[in-house]
Amino acid sequence: MKHLFLFILSFWALSMFAQIAPDTYYVQFTDKNNSPYSFNHPEQFLTQRAIQRRMKHEIPFQENDLPVNPDYLQGVAATGASILFPTKWFNGVTIQTTNTAVLDAINALPYVLNISKLHDQPSKQAWKEKAYFANEYYTESDQTGLKGSANSLSFDYGNGLTQINQINGIALHEAGLRGQGMVIAVLDGGFADADTHIAFDSLRANNQILGTKDFVHRGGSVYTESSHGTSVLSTMGANVPGQLIGTAPKASYWLLRSEYVLSEHLIEEFNWASAAEFADSVGADIINSSLGYIDFDWSQWNHAYPDMDGNTCKVTIAANLAASKGILVVNSAGNSGSSSSFPYIGAPADGADVFSIGAVTGEGIRAGFSSIGPTYDGRIKPDVMAMGQNTALANGNNNFTYGSGTSFSSPVMAGMSACLWQAHPYFSNFEIKDAIMMSGDKAVAPDVQYGYGIPDFVLANSFLTSIDTGTQKDVTLLKISPNPFHHVNGIWFPTQESLVIRIFDSKGVIVKELSLSNPQQGVVRDALNGLSSGFYSVDVRSENARQLIKLVKFN
Repeated sequence: MKHLFLFILSFWALSMFAQIAPDTYYVQFTDKNNSPYSFNHPEQFLTQRAIQRRMKHEIPFQENDLPVNPDYLQGVAATGASILFPTKWFNGVTIQTTNTAVLDAINALPYVLNISKLHDQPSKQAWKEKAYFANEYYTESDQTGLKGSANSLSFDYGNGLTQINQINGIALHEAGLRGQGMVIAVLDGGFADADTHIAFDSLRANNQILGTKDFVHRGGSVYTESSHGTSVLSTMGANVPGQLIGTAPKASYWLLRSEYVLSEHLIEEFNWASAAEFADSVGADIINSSLGYIDFDWSQWNHAYPDMDGNTCKVTIAANLAASKGILVVNSAGNSGSSSSFPYIGAPADGADVFSIGAVTGEGIRAGFSSIGPTYDGRIKPDVMAMGQNTALANGNNNFTYGSGTSFSSPVMAGMSACLWQAHPYFSNFEIKDAIMMSGDKAVAPDVQYGYGIPDFVLANSFLTSIDTGTQKDVTLLKISPNPFHHVNGIWFPTQESLVIRIFDSKGVIVKELSLSNPQQGVVRDALNGLSSGFYSVDVRSENARQLIKLVKFN
């Protein structure tokens, strides 16, 4: 099931389909032995920006950071196979061939573990059915959306006012937080006309489009086949006062195509992984992926509900790996919510570390198409909601319109998340995600339709601003980690003094009081982990000192 917009096939696109007729395979390597790459020289495979992200958040280098051994790639190419895209996280490469003898030769290589088929050329009827994608559509702009006013706001958002105002993001823009210095990688199916559309004049003028890369057609242009990515990009990066201003108009963007819009094959999950690896390597802070995978053109590859356990589908594993590298991975929840047989979120939105975004109307009501949870292993999904029905956006040929689908709620959230992270650069991707969730209007009682609800970015900013795991007046009596937290792992007492610890909820009511004659990590840990989700103040006092710690707890 492909979560893309209503789409009309062009004759040019059909000709491109003929060009990818050879069957596609994934070659799994056994190891990365004798690699020319080394952790001692990460600049060989990561940009300085990517290295700095790891250093800032104390993320160690791992074997999956090392590129695929180039000798292995050369060995596969020597058999006559066409090399497509390596994936260092999975340690393999996608290839094309029509010759079974080539496959036999590859299988005989000592460093090849196995080969999996990822793509067959579907029948003419099969790709005709891909002309229409699941439950997403455009409507003509009638210019009647809630408008900004020069008298009341610094920025005239035009028809985009409702979608940013709903998540209380305008105050961040007014404070100068518009995504400056943040890098967002957009993984999508194509960005037709994004290189000329007036919505992105300022992105081009200020060199905010850092580059493009096509992971579908090797060496191809991302500005072809589909304008879905153009629409997605506009909800973040558009900057046309009076018409549409996105949630992160000053951020910088990488435009990456991983999705082939004319068919649905398992190779697209591997394309997604390769694109996410590239985003990591160039130092992206955020990935927005308005893509999801459940059904394919060949039913043997279809995902069932048990696969939505957060760590089974290849694309979900890749998304979790991207998050482990410090990237905030924001993904559409999916458009299956009205299905009687499969209303659930798809992959990679099922990932435990993926920030999964459902869709609501401008009035805050869940859109009927928005996919629901729980995941198969019982976790709440989606995580939060944003406007995804009648979202103001741009599409091809300098048009502005409205679109409906979680494809559009996801980038609204991704762009605003960039602005929040801009204000708090030393918080991790997980802490940014948790603060946004905690600010949701259903954070006290999340459910499987709305998750934690519609975030309030002013409140999320307040959470992060007020968190203090350090000291007041140079006094440290207690350290707690992590914060925000689901489960406290670390409790430290720099002093051996007797302590009185009072925990207050957001209304100032004491919910816990502890008197400790000596350091007792377990007692404090159990008290904190027993709290319900919420915002807390911890007052720690010794005979001669006092410390106040702000905490955010998630369930």
